[in-house]
Amino acid sequence: MYPLLNGLRIVECASFIAAPSCALHLRQMGAEVIRIDPIGGGPDFKRWPLSTQGHSYYWEGLNKGKRSIAVDFARPEGRQLVTELVTAPGADAGILVTNFPHDGFLAHQRLAARRADLISVRVMGWRDGGSAVDYTVNAGIGVPWMTGSEANGDEPVNHVLPAWDLLTGAHAAFALLAAERDRNRSGRGHEVTLALSDVALASLGHMGQIAEVLAGGDRPRYGNALFGAFGRDFASADGARLMVVAITRRQWTGLLQALQLGAPVAALEAQLGLSPTHGFERDEGLRFVHREALFPLFEQAIGARPLQELRAAFDQHGVCWNEYRTLSQALQHDPRLALASALFSELDHPSGERYPAPGAAAEFAGQPRRPVERAPRLGEHTDEVLARVLGCSATRIGELHDAGLVA
Repeated sequence: MYPLLNGLRIVECASFIAAPSCALHLRQMGAEVIRIDPIGGGPDFKRWPLSTQGHSYYWEGLNKGKRSIAVDFARPEGRQLVTELVTAPGADAGILVTNFPHDGFLAHQRLAARRADLISVRVMGWRDGGSAVDYTVNAGIGVPWMTGSEANGDEPVNHVLPAWDLLTGAHAAFALLAAERDRNRSGRGHEVTLALSDVALASLGHMGQIAEVLAGGDRPRYGNALFGAFGRDFASADGARLMVVAITRRQWTGLLQALQLGAPVAALEAQLGLSPTHGFERDEGLRFVHREALFPLFEQAIGARPLQELRAAFDQHGVCWNEYRTLSQALQHDPRLALASALFSELDHPSGERYPAPGAAAEFAGQPRRPVERAPRLGEHTDEVLARVLGCSATRIGELHDAGLVA
C-alpha cells in the first residue's frame, strides 16, 4: 500500500469483481474505502474459491484494507442510512463506486439532490443496463470463437481469466480519479458509467481487431500459434512444454542463434523466394504467414534438447520464452514470482487462515510500501463508521442495532 491518496473517502456498494477491484486499487493507493454490504453478506460473500471452513478467498482478496459496514438494504430506513453515508460532507468525500441498478435508490440524480458535487462510478454489464458478467460479454463479442484450434470445430472455447472484469475495475479507478481531479478544479460532480461490454469493445478496437473484421471478416482460430508473428508451444526432449515467442528482430535472431537454425532458416527463405532485405528477420508477419514451414524446423531443434540445455541457450541469447507450469509450480520454482517479495504481506485473514496477500502492483521509486491490510470481517466497522462519518451517538447506534438496521 502507498499513502498517495490519503484523505480520499470512497463508499463502495458493489459485488463480484469489476467494481470491488476498482475500490481495491484506490485503497491500495491510500484512499479510505467504506464497503457497505447487506446484513449477512452480498451475493459474492461466499463465492469460490473457498477455504476448508467455507470462507471465501475471493472476498478476502478483493476487499483487503476496506472498512465494512452491514446495513439492511431491504428497509427504507436502511437505504436512507446508506444514502447519508454516500452523501456525507467533506471535500474528499461524496464518492460512490457501485454496480447497483442505475435507477435504484443509489441512482446518481437522487443522491446528487442531496450533494450536488457527488461523483458516482457505476459499473454495468451492457450499456443499456442489461444484465451481464464477463463470461456473457465475452460470448457476445466473439472472443471464444477466436480461441482454441480447428479441433474445437463449432464449439466455443471460454477463457478462465475474467479479463473484462479486471480491465473494467482498473479503468473505473482511473475514471474516478479523473472525475475527482475535475471536481477539485471546477466544483462540479460527475456521473460515470462504465459497461463491461464497452470496455471489451473498446479494447478490441484499440488492438485493431474491429478494423481487421471490417476489412476482411472474422479472425479464424490458430490454436497456440501467436497471431501475426512467430510463437507457439513446443516440447523439449524430456517432455517439458515451452512457449517460445519472437516478435522483435532481436528476439528472432537470438532464437536462431540459440537453436543453431540460421542456415536452415536461410535455406527456407531462399526456397520461398524471400530476399535478405525482406525476409523473416525484418518482417514478423512473414514468420506468421509461413509458420507451417517454420514450425517443423523448431519442433525438431527444440525436441532434440532437454529443458536444462534449452534454458541455458535461451537465456544466453535473450530468447523470449517460458515453460508451461501450473500456478502451484510457478509459485514454488520461479523466483520472479516469489511470494516473499515486497509485493506481498503475510496476513492473518478473517477466515482464520494465514497466507500472503498482494498489495499494489505498481512500484513508486523512493516511496516505501506500507504493509497490506487484511480484509474486514463483515460489519466489523459498522459502529466506528456511523460515529465518525455520520456523527451518530452511542445511543443512536444502539437503537439502529436494536432495530436490526445494522449489524
